[in-house]
Parts: sequence; C-alpha cells; structure tokens
Amino acid sequence: MPGARGEATIQADEREVCILFTNRTLAEAEGELHQSIIAIAQGLTDGTCGVTEVAVLLRGGMQAARRDVHESGRVSLNDAFQVLDEAGFTAVTIGVMEAVSAVLSFGTEEEQGPNP
Repeated sequence: MPGARGEATIQADEREVCILFTNRTLAEAEGELHQSIIAIAQGLTDGTCGVTEVAVLLRGGMQAARRDVHESGRVSLNDAFQVLDEAGFTAVTIGVMEAVSAVLSFGTEEEQGPNP
C-alpha cells in the first residue's frame, strides 16, 4: 500500500523483526509517551530520549507490522525489550528512526524524487 509508511527489519539473534510505521502508529506512540514524534525524534538525536522511548516506538512498529499482515495477537512492551536486548539499542534505534523518518518525510520533494 503506497502512502506514508516506513518499514525496517531488525536482526535480533537468529530472527528478523519487521517494523512498520504509519501516521497512526506515530500518533499512538505520541499518546503513550505524552510528547510529539518530532520531540521524540529530536530527543533521540540529541540524547534527551532513551530506552523507554525506543521501546515504545519499537512495540508500536512491531504491532503495526503484525496488523499489516493480518497476524493476530498483541506485542507487549516486554516483547520490545527482548528485541532491544537481542539486537542492541543502537541497531534498534537506527531501524526505528529510519522508518519513522520515512513517514515524516513522505510527500516532500526529496521523498518523491525529481519531477519529470
């Protein structure tokens, strides 16, 4: 499905964990963390946000990926922390932020490429 979507795959031990972000996913994370996604992204860049924010975003991305393939069940915060433990904070943060950035930049000239 085209649109404002950001996807990534995180290698966690012997498995690949798919994450998906949409505007809905980001809004859900904002509600849970009580701050805007722009503030969260800036905080991850400048070091004022940490593991909790990454775990909440990761859980949301994992849950959205499950929804997208019509897989039942809920992803818990413990599931997200397990992925963080297996893959490492930096690898997870890079995957999450690249996928989030794809949603935030959707519709910009850079995202769409040059006009023919």
